[in-house]
Amino acid sequence: LTPMGHLLVAATSKGICSVKLGDDPAVLLEELRREFENAELVEGDAQLGVWTAALVDYLSGRLPWPELPYDVRATAFQRRVWEFLRTIPAGETMHYSEVAENLGWPTATRAVARACATNPVALVVPCHRIVPKGPGFAGFRWGIERKRKLLELEGSPASTR
Repeated sequence: LTPMGHLLVAATSKGICSVKLGDDPAVLLEELRREFENAELVEGDAQLGVWTAALVDYLSGRLPWPELPYDVRATAFQRRVWEFLRTIPAGETMHYSEVAENLGWPTATRAVARACATNPVALVVPCHRIVPKGPGFAGFRWGIERKRKLLELEGSPASTR
């Protein structure tokens, strides 16, 4: 349990493949089973414990954002977006259009938003640092209030939007 709710982290031998936050651990586990219906789920090993502890410490405000390895299937575009998001410093935010421009595709704002929405390893890939140009936060997989808390945790001025 973290200040943001229950945390479920799953990994392969190469890195984290799923991160979930929610109010009910049974629901999170069921989501993981559906997401990886052909996988044999086993309790985590020592490495998964280290990665999970780093995320718990981050969510608790004890440690800065941890740059952890991840192992997910993705298109080349998604991977470019996600790798770019990992370069945005904690406490800073960008707009979807700014990410698209930085990647060299200024008309790909919606595609950037879609890459953020389909990110299965949020926190590891900090899509919460991307905000719309208008007021508010738009959608967030784990709810707008959690996004606000993550931005607040990182000291982002955007947390007051």
